[in-house]
Amino acid sequence: MATPTTTRQRRRGHDPESVLSIAVGVFNERGYDGTSMEDLARALGVTKSAIYYHVPGKEQLLGRALDRALDGLSEMVADERAASGPAIERLEWVVRQSVRILVDRLPYVTLLLRVRGNSRTEQVALERRREFDAFISHLVKEAAAEGSIRPDVDPALVTRLLFGTVNSIADWYQPSRGASSDDVADALLKMAFTGLRV
Repeated sequence: MATPTTTRQRRRGHDPESVLSIAVGVFNERGYDGTSMEDLARALGVTKSAIYYHVPGKEQLLGRALDRALDGLSEMVADERAASGPAIERLEWVVRQSVRILVDRLPYVTLLLRVRGNSRTEQVALERRREFDAFISHLVKEAAAEGSIRPDVDPALVTRLLFGTVNSIADWYQPSRGASSDDVADALLKMAFTGLRV
């Protein structure tokens, strides 16, 4: 027997997940600030008031989308494989997982990478990104202190270049072209770590 909620969802044609997915697509296409509730309603094929059935407003959609990207990174950092063992192996694992998260959550991570701090929601997301960046920076410094990274390369620069490369995947990666997240991670690891290792 259908519940009132499932009946309403079928009638409207959207559930919270589909609303979020479509909204992220519109945010990425038009920019978050350039997207109105009218734009979202048009993309969803519903009235503006129907959107409020699923979410209180545009900023809550942004928050959910940014959390989708950042939660994957937080889970990765909390994983035992990011915390124990030689720093260079942990760094390689974190880079590989970061590529997988980016590819698996591509629209959400793309949106995250475009955030500039124009709202409280964006500021919170940027703070979470800074925490992740600090974790990576510390890991690179650990690998350098262990003697696993070439001593003639500045660890701070390594951090920026390595994750600048990872983040650039959002600009060019297209799943339809056949490369899996593992293919991309393998190529990046070979390219980067062959030059970094002593």
